[in-house]
Amino acid sequence: MKKILIVDDEPNIVMSLEYTFKKNNFEVFIARDGQEALDTLEHQHPDLIILDVMMPMVDGYSTLEQIKQNPELENCKVIFLSAKNKEQDIEKGLSLGANLYITKPFSIKKLVEQVQNLLN
Repeated sequence: MKKILIVDDEPNIVMSLEYTFKKNNFEVFIARDGQEALDTLEHQHPDLIILDVMMPMVDGYSTLEQIKQNPELENCKVIFLSAKNKEQDIEKGLSLGANLYITKPFSIKKLVEQVQNLLN
């Protein structure tokens, strides 16, 4: 069973993604901000992380920078899922090492397909 960490401070997004990925046979972990994600990653090594950019405590960009410094997470895929949709935001996310940058609003069905493509 593939592991996925969902990092977002919007409860509705977290709930719908958690439900959908569990239904698609993923083991799901949840974090509500970047610091909680980094704490979770100390003892969990997911196959993929879905990461919001704008969050309290530690934002998604800083979170990704710290993830990329952890050799145990070097094979972990990262998808930014964010309302920040300017070209410079997307370029920054990809240049920091994200595999994909998806803007909100988004299609859950399409997101699941993209996750499965990244993991296959």
